[in-house]
Amino acid sequence: MSGIGEILKAVGDFGLFQKWLVLLTLFPCLGVAFHQFCQLFMVPHVPHHCDTSWIRAVGPNLTEEEQLNLTLPRDADGAYEQCSMYSPVDWDLVSIVAYGLNSTEKCSNGWVYPSAQPPSLLTEFDLVCDRKNLNNISQSIYMLGLFLGSMIFGPLSDRIGRRPVILISVVLQGLFGVGIAFVPHFYVYMAFRCVVGASVSGITMTILALATEWVGVSSRPKAVLISHCCFAIGQMFLAGLSYGIRNWRLLEIAGSAPIFAFFFYIRVLPESARWLVTKGRIEEAKKVLQKAASINKRTIPPGLLEQLKPETQTKSGSTLDLFRKKHLQKVTLIMSCAWFVNSLVYYGLSLNVTNFGLDIYLTQLAFGAVEIPARVGCIFILQWFGRKKTQAVLLLLSGLVCLIITGIPEDQPVVTTVLAIIGKFTASASFSTSYIYSAELFPTVVRQTGVGLCSMSARVAGIMAPLIRLLDQYHRAIPMAVFGSAPVVGGLLCVLLPETRGTDLADNTGAATPQLRWVCENANSSSENGHVKGKDGVQDNEYTKTTHF
Repeated sequence: MSGIGEILKAVGDFGLFQKWLVLLTLFPCLGVAFHQFCQLFMVPHVPHHCDTSWIRAVGPNLTEEEQLNLTLPRDADGAYEQCSMYSPVDWDLVSIVAYGLNSTEKCSNGWVYPSAQPPSLLTEFDLVCDRKNLNNISQSIYMLGLFLGSMIFGPLSDRIGRRPVILISVVLQGLFGVGIAFVPHFYVYMAFRCVVGASVSGITMTILALATEWVGVSSRPKAVLISHCCFAIGQMFLAGLSYGIRNWRLLEIAGSAPIFAFFFYIRVLPESARWLVTKGRIEEAKKVLQKAASINKRTIPPGLLEQLKPETQTKSGSTLDLFRKKHLQKVTLIMSCAWFVNSLVYYGLSLNVTNFGLDIYLTQLAFGAVEIPARVGCIFILQWFGRKKTQAVLLLLSGLVCLIITGIPEDQPVVTTVLAIIGKFTASASFSTSYIYSAELFPTVVRQTGVGLCSMSARVAGIMAPLIRLLDQYHRAIPMAVFGSAPVVGGLLCVLLPETRGTDLADNTGAATPQLRWVCENANSSSENGHVKGKDGVQDNEYTKTTHF
């Protein structure tokens, strides 16, 4: 036994060192929220029409209204068409006025926007008419970057360490984030956004791993909750920042450049002691453990440090193990579905903030603010009602709210926005529930693999969510109907899962369900040191600790 678990207990579960560590890791969470949703404010709804300056060659003295009246057809409401114009002809002005123009074509010379409009992605790259779908496609490309980043940086952090991967991710996010502000073409913009998405995934995954490997088991939910709340604050901060900076290039710089401040304290960010021990770098592990103990004003018994030696690598389960046992097969499929539909409804609502009818800045502020009580309240709901009921009900509510929105008339933006905020609340709380419930359902030997597979399904849903929004060109209710029906199905499937509240976590794939255990009676006898005794009287991995909240 390496003794790393006992040494970390001597260092302290959540002392000043761990509190500083969590505080240091919160700053990048603000940048994550910015990159996740900043594009919503860079593509505002702007009135536009085809560029018909060709008529100026024969009528240089025409007023703007006269030019538009002669060269643009009108729609059923009497407004000028935004995506078509009358075909240019070689007539003189008198003939054009006398006979008029009849044949139409798509805009061939670009579009004209209001001169007072601040520069935006829409106006600079003409994301209108046939090109408007590029907006949602670019959001999917960013989500694809998140997916690729999780596949690249997860294994890389296990190979070269947490600190180097955090540093690489910060450099990529800073350079490509600021670089986006100078791109000359929209396809370059999408490529840069993909890299930023990958770096965001690298930062969030690795920082979470670093924090959980230093923080004690009992305080880990608290640390994760703080990071989730910081992400919500970042969304609120985005609303204010985008309201004050309307130029999309300046907004991108303002949101991306602050990440470089991370370099000033990357030197004080510690490497994971657990990772150092697994790699056999014992002396480095001892130094960082002693530093942590001194900051926490604790003392590590010298004999305990001397017992520290490289951990023997235990054989972990593979993805195939999740499908060999029938009970694990059911858990894997249902939880993967739950994560998928949860991500679908979360991003379906979040990325639709510009279409609810009210001011997008206030709506974004409310969307960010509502996540804080959702994340905090989730802990108490889980304690009162258990995991299964909470997960199922929250998913059902998220879906039902979206389905109700499909029936709300367009002239009722307040009702639509209030319902969307309720949906965002339930979707956010459901996400926090999924993290906890999944970790308790999967046995220790396949826990990381199982949760990783669920997370991957959520990334796929994130890629699909912007593409589903393209269906609104057929009917405005179709995307929200999809976002609503999927979580309803997922919520009903969750009823088939076992309850894990008040149970010991399974260590191997043999147990069909977690074994019920009355923690209040047996906590002192079997979990006195935060561990559970195995069959042979040996202390098992700390992940087998009874779940209390």
